[in-house]
Amino acid sequence: MPARNHSHDNLPSDPDLSFEIALWQEGWQAVAGIDEAGRGALAGPVAAAAIILPADPYLNQMLSGVRDSKQMTPLARMHWAIRLKEIALAWGIGYASSDEIDAIGIVPATRLAALRAVQQLKPQPEHLLIDYLSLPEISLPQTSLVKGDARCYSIAAASILAKTSRDQLCNDLDSQYPGYGFSQHKGYGTRLHLAALAQLGPAPVHRQSFAPIAFYYRREGGER
Repeated sequence: MPARNHSHDNLPSDPDLSFEIALWQEGWQAVAGIDEAGRGALAGPVAAAAIILPADPYLNQMLSGVRDSKQMTPLARMHWAIRLKEIALAWGIGYASSDEIDAIGIVPATRLAALRAVQQLKPQPEHLLIDYLSLPEISLPQTSLVKGDARCYSIAAASILAKTSRDQLCNDLDSQYPGYGFSQHKGYGTRLHLAALAQLGPAPVHRQSFAPIAFYYRREGGER
């Protein structure tokens, strides 16, 4: 089904429920926001979250403080991750592994993680609000918003769930693969991470198709 697209002219200072309210008024009650985390990381999975908020305009006040997860402190994200799971009608988190990312590419893998998140929702959504992507694999009406996590509460909420769940997973990777600093950089290509890569070589959770790791294997003569 064709996706509606909205450009990012006039970004608001905070997200709100205007997109949800418009859809509720059109008769769509179960509206799911979707966002991802970890798309640009060098290691670990890409995560996507889907969340259905109750069709209640008064949620605007209750959600004050929810915003794009990148603009929040880790403590605020953890607080809201717990709160949003209490408020939501349904939520789900899906992953695509580093092996899947290498096999099919990061954009298809991100869509796969989003599909897995949506499949966990009960009730199933009637309309999707998605940050930037479109999901042709899902035959539901969908609205794709540029900078959706800055404009739309459902997408901002999904960004918080995706980020906190992936961060926790990276903390677990830190104990599995000590020395890389996964709990600090969460798999992103920081100076610390690149220094550890140079010293230790890639771990099994590194994305072999991404530039620094692919370069390492080319330099080492192609052995993986």
